[in-house]
Amino acid sequence: MLQKISTLFYIVLATTSAVTASEKNQKFEAKVQQIMATHQLPGLAVGHIKGGELIYSNTFGYREVETETPLDENTVMYGASLTKFMFATYVMQLAEEGKIDIDVSIAQQLPKPLPAYERFADLHGDERWKQLTLRVLLSHFTGFPNYRFFPPTGGFDPNGKLEFLFDPGFRYGYSGEGYYIAQLVIEEALKMDTREEFKRRFFAPLGMARTDLIWQDRFRPNFAQGYTVDGVNEGHNMQSNARAAGSMDTTLSDYSSWVAAYIRGDLMKAESRAVQLQATLPITSRHQFPPWDTTPGTAHETAGLGAGVGVKVFKGPKGPGFFHGGHNEKTDNLLLCLVETEECVIFLMNTAKGHLVFPQLVEALLGQTGMPWSWHFSGQVD
Repeated sequence: MLQKISTLFYIVLATTSAVTASEKNQKFEAKVQQIMATHQLPGLAVGHIKGGELIYSNTFGYREVETETPLDENTVMYGASLTKFMFATYVMQLAEEGKIDIDVSIAQQLPKPLPAYERFADLHGDERWKQLTLRVLLSHFTGFPNYRFFPPTGGFDPNGKLEFLFDPGFRYGYSGEGYYIAQLVIEEALKMDTREEFKRRFFAPLGMARTDLIWQDRFRPNFAQGYTVDGVNEGHNMQSNARAAGSMDTTLSDYSSWVAAYIRGDLMKAESRAVQLQATLPITSRHQFPPWDTTPGTAHETAGLGAGVGVKVFKGPKGPGFFHGGHNEKTDNLLLCLVETEECVIFLMNTAKGHLVFPQLVEALLGQTGMPWSWHFSGQVD
């Protein structure tokens, strides 16, 4: 009799939990639909991971608005700078394997001086490049601009030269140029091809069949167009070169598998992950962009904002967290994780309106996290 009562209790408890989860999902989906209508979003993919398992995923809207073709979990979307966090994780694996040291000067790792490479010839005569380490490069403390063709004076200069805007290791300044150098160091020092290593270490073992660092024609039957904030179809970024700074195509299904593996501890030892998620230095800037803006901020004090290896870290009411985005004029992506609860949310969107959407949706799924939204979106938060 007691066994029957106990069994009945657990059935009722499981049913109640399922109903509660279902009601929460329905409420969340209604909120997404309302936000998408309000802000005229083309498409959005959402994943929620807990304890290394994908507990919720859904897609909303269209991968191509003009034909009203729905977005789905296998739609190839442009990952943009989400590539950076994956590359940094790859470097941490190499460090764990004893193949590379992230804290020695790259001058000791490259077979020739950095300015001897044509891409970095602008640095001839400036010995500060010897102060660069992989940790500095991957944590955005290089002193470089994001890209040389976006000068501090503003605008776009196709002939812009690469130069230090401030000394390496001095302050945070988001830099894709730093990731170009980090990729060069790994490939030159270890003779290991980044794309092939991603395939061997991540894509193949995790079944990420629709993810790559360069565009593949097999993606054509199901890929997302990218739309500007004004709704103009600007197409899809079909990259022809594997770039650690950002060239990855992926899907909600594939990327969720990778994030789940990261949270489970399948990709590296706990000690290595702790190093990656430890702040190299506090981030004292008011906003993430423009990276050369020296206006002081307070997020390092109020939210514990700092730069880990390939990821930003913070502290909130639910403990420490980390995040990384992926953005261009027609793309907005976000990965945000809470360390203690082992929860992550993933958003992949084919337009650049994350500032209007992500804060509300993160709160709906995770509650108050303490994420420094104003810093991340440079003050543009709805």
